Amino acid sequence: MSLVNIGGQPVLLLKEGTERTTGKNAQQNNIAAAKVIAEAIRSSLGPKGLDKMLVDSFGDVVITNDGATILKEMEIQHPAAKFVVELAKVQDDEVGDGTTTVVIIAGELLKQAEELLAQDVHSSIIVDGYRKATAKALEYLNDLAIKVDLNDRDLIKDGVRTSMGSKVIAGHSNYLADLVIEAAMAITVEKDGKRICDIDNIKVEKKKGESLSETKLIKGIVLDKSVVHSGMPKKITDAKILLIDAPIEVTKTEFDAKINITNPDQMKAFLDQEQTMIEDLVNKIIASGANVILSQKGIDDLAQHFLAKKGILAVRRIKKSDMEKLAKATGAKILTRIDGIEESDLGHAKNVEERKIADDDFVFVEGCPNPKSVSILIRGGTDLIVDEAERSIHDALCVIRNIIQDGVVVPGGGAPEIYLSQKLKAYANTLAGREQLAVGKFAKALEIIPRALAENAGLDPIDVLVSLTAEHDKGSKNAGVNLLTGKPTDMVKEKIFEPISVARQAISSASEAAQMILRIDDVIAAKASSGGAPGGGPGSMPDMGEY
Repeated sequence: MSLVNIGGQPVLLLKEGTERTTGKNAQQNNIAAAKVIAEAIRSSLGPKGLDKMLVDSFGDVVITNDGATILKEMEIQHPAAKFVVELAKVQDDEVGDGTTTVVIIAGELLKQAEELLAQDVHSSIIVDGYRKATAKALEYLNDLAIKVDLNDRDLIKDGVRTSMGSKVIAGHSNYLADLVIEAAMAITVEKDGKRICDIDNIKVEKKKGESLSETKLIKGIVLDKSVVHSGMPKKITDAKILLIDAPIEVTKTEFDAKINITNPDQMKAFLDQEQTMIEDLVNKIIASGANVILSQKGIDDLAQHFLAKKGILAVRRIKKSDMEKLAKATGAKILTRIDGIEESDLGHAKNVEERKIADDDFVFVEGCPNPKSVSILIRGGTDLIVDEAERSIHDALCVIRNIIQDGVVVPGGGAPEIYLSQKLKAYANTLAGREQLAVGKFAKALEIIPRALAENAGLDPIDVLVSLTAEHDKGSKNAGVNLLTGKPTDMVKEKIFEPISVARQAISSASEAAQMILRIDDVIAAKASSGGAPGGGPGSMPDMGEY
């Protein structure tokens, strides 16, 4: 509730129960919220990072060290904290990796800004300094760029294994890296002189049981479906596949009708006519030469009978997205009518087979000649492991996509952050006024990545930072943290790489988020329907929920 005096009379401006926090209190609350979020996931960064166990209100458990997943599962109330969660989501959507990094950098930028605010440096000056530092950082990042020959599978594999190194699948990274690279290369196409790798064309199915080493790449599509009729063959070799987006049944009229039947012969004639219509539909399919039917719609019981008698395998009620992947994998066209089917409309696969995996039936469409859509079937000991493996493989696929499309990587292991920190400190000395302080704080904030990597590995972060800085001063711009020895090591020789787009997106997004939060000096929160006000009271810690 807010009061103003007009002509000596108090006037109520805001609704009863509204809370308003202004000035430094508002800034402190928002910065505190972002810092708590960053601290919550900081220990999950890097190959030595630990996992989080998240239990929701229904008792469902998620165990992960994926930043975006952790933040999505946390029940966060504070609006500034929600903004940081959105930051991780955007990072995940844009580049698929670096979600933990972006939140940690944003939290550290705000922590460093808080020190300047305590020295009465205006937030607008800090924002301007951060903006200049971001532009320079992205410019300096190109100094570390290493061009990738897409025929050099070893270098691409090194980038993928770096992504997998911090995940539950790290022990199987060598095998799985080859698998996901092969999947990504299969669906990569050239368009207007550029390589396009759309990972939406890679279908990921998961089923608990076996071990992670039993994860398979299928050069085709896996359907979580079963063959519609027990009399149909369970395997078709040299499959000619018809994809149909139309029901194989007698179409009902759009209006109500009543048929008067006065004797049994009329009833028999009516049923015979329906059978004839369905048989006619099936004969048109048989005439096309198709021996596998994959339908997005239903298949009548009578049609199933006739198809089974002819030895045709059929699957019904397939998702639209799976139908589109099947078309890309087999080369078939998705037809909306059964009339006029031509041989060129059919797709091809070496095998179409129903197999039982654990307790469920799956239909495998595999051995496609030139599949532009493929499948990965993930196996693992428990549902929790399979789910985390799926998230890890998604990140790995995003890394491959970024490397294929950018054609550029940078060293990992904290090397870019230390290099940029050193360059920005030198740049800050060229500036006049208080913006110099802001650029210096930005440079210092970037050191949080190698610091967190060292802490999570049980190393002394101060010793690691000092030795890293000294190595960079000698001109070793690729030096990063060796988490086994604690000594600075050339990350290129150690084959630790990450896509340049991941580093670029993390720095720019974290900076934009910090700038946005620093520009807020007034929080007006309407009365919540339940619980406390979203903005928190002056000087109070934000309600972060449980994590």
